[in-house]
Amino acid sequence: MTQLFFSEYEEAPSGIPLVIFGAGGLGREVLLLIQQLNAATAPAAWNVRGFYDDHAPTTATVAGLPYLGTSADLNATPEPLAVAVAVGSPASRAAVVARLTSAQLSFPVLVHPKVALAPQQRIAVGEGSIIQQGCILTCDITLGRFVLLNLGCTIGHDAVLGDFSSLMPHANLSGAARLGAGAYLGTNATVIQHISIGEHTILGAGAVAVRDLPANVTAVGVPAKELKIEN
Repeated sequence: MTQLFFSEYEEAPSGIPLVIFGAGGLGREVLLLIQQLNAATAPAAWNVRGFYDDHAPTTATVAGLPYLGTSADLNATPEPLAVAVAVGSPASRAAVVARLTSAQLSFPVLVHPKVALAPQQRIAVGEGSIIQQGCILTCDITLGRFVLLNLGCTIGHDAVLGDFSSLMPHANLSGAARLGAGAYLGTNATVIQHISIGEHTILGAGAVAVRDLPANVTAVGVPAKELKIEN
């Protein structure tokens, strides 16, 4: 896993061309995050060119920026471009990244300027990860590639988040909790200390995981229980 430490990525050169893949609501929220990052630096770190999406929006512009095309169009870019992948679903986000194959594309870590990530916290973050406003991370934490922490999430000591995992607003991981690749925590979901969530498992909004959950299930409730799928 490519790991970026905060002391390495906080010094991004000014005006790097960047596009957002995902022209929906999360894409507009990521645009706001980038605008907040630019407002906190002088000169601005990122030059946002517009949006890409394999499903064209109904208008030619999104939040005042142009819709620029599909993943195929993005792969055809003749210049280096940074890409923020603003797709909430872990599976869909992984599928998008798999389609973006051009060597011209890079995937920066984007962290809200008020989120504390100092070297003494010993937090490793994989490429393409996005950490939104209000998140709190303590120490000795590992985030994989293309992890999404939406607004106000908390991550305790020694937690490990697998590639492409997604935490929706105000989800909470206690100390030494582990998320498998592609796990999804709904709004206000909680994983208590030392609990593991399997790959591609969904923990529903407001659910509390008090015991390990296997891969590829959906669990809801307090305490969280697996939904039984009837054939």
